[in-house]
Amino acid sequence: MADTNSTHAQPVIQIEKLWTQFGETVIHQDLDLTVEPGEIVGLVGGSGSGKTTLVRQILGLNRPTRGKVTVFGTDLSKANVNQMMALQNRWGMLFQMGALFSALTVIDNVALPMRELRALPDYLIKDAALLKLQLAGIGPEHALKMPSDLSGGMIKRVALARALSLEPELLFLDEPTAGLDPASSAAFVQLILSLHKDMRLTVVMITHDLESLLSMCTKIAVLADKHVIAYDTPENVMKVKHPFIEKFFLSAREEQHTVG
Repeated sequence: MADTNSTHAQPVIQIEKLWTQFGETVIHQDLDLTVEPGEIVGLVGGSGSGKTTLVRQILGLNRPTRGKVTVFGTDLSKANVNQMMALQNRWGMLFQMGALFSALTVIDNVALPMRELRALPDYLIKDAALLKLQLAGIGPEHALKMPSDLSGGMIKRVALARALSLEPELLFLDEPTAGLDPASSAAFVQLILSLHKDMRLTVVMITHDLESLLSMCTKIAVLADKHVIAYDTPENVMKVKHPFIEKFFLSAREEQHTVG
């Protein structure tokens, strides 16, 4: 499991008494969650438990019906445009299937967030993009390729390089190992762990991949019954008596029992 850089500094993310309701359907009810600096937090839950919706609320893309979402000490409900822009430069997002722009080359995909800031000359942006690609395990010989020329594993790495382009402190991962074969998945997990350590990242990850959860996460947050029913180390979460948890972690507990 990953080491944490957690300190007694203010939480990176603080969610208090959050409600999410669409029409008559309540997705979240009195949901609380705190993410400390340096943690790798896995979000798990069944279909319809609101994992993606919760991440979108942390990113400020959706507003909760009520409750408070604070990121880096800023209450998102009270943040102005400049404050939101400053926050967006402090986090990065790796989307489930990479979400690369098909009409842009690899290097232009990674450079795009930096170009949108218009703060650096283009030759420096290209150098920075090549560095981010190198960090993600992509050599310069791939820089001018199009996304259609890349394997699934390479797409994930390019998308990760783009997510890291603005030197974020907070990284969101949506099913980072989905669609990868076991070897590529294991390599990607090791890459994330290495970047987490070297860049002192805080990571929030949605995943159904049990192996990734158990090898990466310092904490797991389980969404069920409209709120976080368990939030602790993987070892402690697996001990919680709840139908979803018992089913989700069944194979891991059976493996532990067999080894024991």
